[in-house]
Amino acid sequence: MRITGILFFCLLPFFIRAQQLEISGKIKFRETAAEGATITLTTVNQRTISDANGGFSFKGLPSGKYHVRVSFTGARRFDQTVEIKDKSIDIVVTLEEAQAVQLDEVDVTRVNDRVADKLMQVEGTAIYAGKKTEVINLKNINANLATNNARQVYARIAGLNIWEYDGAGLQLGIGGRGLNPSRVSNFNMRQNGYDISADALGYPESYYTPPTEALDRIEIVRGAASLQYGTQFGGMINFKMKKGPTDKQLEFTSRQTLGSFGFFNSFNSVGGQVKKLNYYAFYQYKKGDSWRPNGHFDQNTAYAHLDYAFTNKLKLTAEYTHMDYLAQQPGGLTDEQFEADPSVSVRARNWFKVKWNLFNLSLDYQLGEHTKLNWINYHLAAGREALGVLSYINRPDPGEGTPRDLMADKYDNYGSELRVLHQYSLFNNQTSSLLIGARAYKGLTFKKQGDADRGLGPDFNFLNSQPNKSDFRFPGTNLALFAENIFQITSKLSITPGARFEYIYTGAKGNYTQFQFGVPDLTRTDNKSNPRSFVLFGIGTSYKPHPTIELYANISQNYRSINFTDLRVQNQNARVDSLLKDERGYTADGGVRGNLKDWLYYDLSVFYLKYNDRIGSVFTTDANNMIYRLRTNVADSRNIGFESLIEADLLKAFTQGASKYKLMAYTNFSLINARYIHTDNTAIKDKEVEFVPPLLFRTGLSFGNKTFNTSLQYAYVAQHFSDATNAESTPTAVDGIVPAYQIVDFSASYNWKWFTLSGSINNLMNEKYFTRRADGYPGPGILPSDPRTYYMTLQFKL
Repeated sequence: MRITGILFFCLLPFFIRAQQLEISGKIKFRETAAEGATITLTTVNQRTISDANGGFSFKGLPSGKYHVRVSFTGARRFDQTVEIKDKSIDIVVTLEEAQAVQLDEVDVTRVNDRVADKLMQVEGTAIYAGKKTEVINLKNINANLATNNARQVYARIAGLNIWEYDGAGLQLGIGGRGLNPSRVSNFNMRQNGYDISADALGYPESYYTPPTEALDRIEIVRGAASLQYGTQFGGMINFKMKKGPTDKQLEFTSRQTLGSFGFFNSFNSVGGQVKKLNYYAFYQYKKGDSWRPNGHFDQNTAYAHLDYAFTNKLKLTAEYTHMDYLAQQPGGLTDEQFEADPSVSVRARNWFKVKWNLFNLSLDYQLGEHTKLNWINYHLAAGREALGVLSYINRPDPGEGTPRDLMADKYDNYGSELRVLHQYSLFNNQTSSLLIGARAYKGLTFKKQGDADRGLGPDFNFLNSQPNKSDFRFPGTNLALFAENIFQITSKLSITPGARFEYIYTGAKGNYTQFQFGVPDLTRTDNKSNPRSFVLFGIGTSYKPHPTIELYANISQNYRSINFTDLRVQNQNARVDSLLKDERGYTADGGVRGNLKDWLYYDLSVFYLKYNDRIGSVFTTDANNMIYRLRTNVADSRNIGFESLIEADLLKAFTQGASKYKLMAYTNFSLINARYIHTDNTAIKDKEVEFVPPLLFRTGLSFGNKTFNTSLQYAYVAQHFSDATNAESTPTAVDGIVPAYQIVDFSASYNWKWFTLSGSINNLMNEKYFTRRADGYPGPGILPSDPRTYYMTLQFKL
């Protein structure tokens, strides 16, 4: 196997002996030793914690330059670059108060001005050594943030298929390495470390996406995240929200955006540091019309963050998030309609309503000199209602006076995660790290479906006040224990094994109506339960032949629970196999990443994703010769791919950093081969896996300085299929080819004192294209993507 070769290659340098140089020192704060300060060598992703005397040390280092970063509660962050050549060095760091204003001349160290980055080996109470990790630094990006434009925001993340049918950014649809992009359901979705999806077990779809204007960065960990964050094949996406600035008591930001088709976005935030209290809050209002008839939306989002440092060791954080929106959806089109005029709409009665409430209370505690604890507790109280006509899109809506279909969901979830990270010396005094954790999760989904209001507007009421198609409750319980350990063999080589124990219980209790030729035939009752438990294993390795170069490889088992919430949905376009079973498999990565002379960042990797009993859709005909999609365990599949990202400051390369301007360029390139295997079903045997563009290419160029910036981005997505049978087209437009498309975006910004004026032209060449065929809401049928659109933002920051 290729991965075995990669692992062997990465482990081979075990026998290479490192030079035994050392960086050590003491940390002082308020004229006393600072115990519990976090000291990081960012160049090599090593981290330690100061002892009771403020002392620290990094041993076994090769000669070279190192960036030392010190963080301590109540103090300003300290950054310094040091160099060791023939002998070890010892430094003394005196930290300053976070609120203090520095008036004297200071030495300024380089700040990361890249958009793309990776996670360090240890961050907080999480381990990322040997894993494929990616970071998007939002403060460095020039993009249309008001609409959460995923094509621009995620342009530097390799291997992503992005669904673009919602120009307002109400919902995010991305899938990695050939996994279904539907509401990011194949990633474990988190905000500041806690779940935000509808139901992590029974319905892992995200109807809430944090406003990009409120984000500090986006962290992505691929399939090996299954050991720490859950079993999803795609991995984990974590939205890190902004916090209040630690050097100000008050900072106010207001962003007002106007755009095409009546778009308006108002984003306003406050934040700051008052003694031991850090706070941040925002409110966003967004509205607009679709570029097609029968489309409009209104959205409200609010967020509040408070964290209080009781001592240098203890911090408590509380957060609340609210989001609600109401959207009229213009529905889908047939292939013929799309080719003739994609701006038309043949559905005037489709509406969608979402309400999301997230609560979080977390505790961070420094247990000892080398041990820290993080405990997160969260609650989701949310719901969504979908109202409209789900009949085949090639059949007209009977119109006002006929019932519409209503699906009403409520989610009531509780979760708690406890993590303890301990760092210790092993193998020639190298710093190793042990993480142990536990998770308890209780989810409950209420799902109702039936005939509803006969009118045109958003009246989310069942006829006769009762659902006549299905009425279910889906309880779910998850208990998990996990552990990972970085064994730092030498200063260059680490091995990180891990394991996760999972207990999962999912159930379904309720009733549903069977239909015969579209007429209610029989009401049945379900009372199902499915408890199971298992253990997942994984291992990763990292080797750094040079402080700026890292070779990494990992392999980790994955598991995905079936969604009971799908078993009894009544949809003429899609049906679900009642014998669905869970999906299992593994993900393996291997690659090289690093920096070249502080002007170029790169990450080149290969992956292998083995997916057993994959749940997908097959093109089927019923007894009435009507075509529909059957969701079932279609077959095993395997996805093989190459991913690359290169980001460079071209002027810095030629001027050795002397230029006042920056000319940043990036290239993101992915090749993916995904096939169905191990099946006797000739309809899908050796067929391409759906939602997998075999080629993804995104590139961009930006030029500017601290005052102005211009950016041009290009994206190409190759042709791919929307179902497992690789149907090229169908009368209902639910299945068929998604043609290749290419998009160009332009953005520009100008800063003057407290003001920033920015604008963007999305889909500059006015490409006619689509990314999704929907079998239900917000379709069914082809969902055309937006044409050329214009946006202008005025920001005031004080």
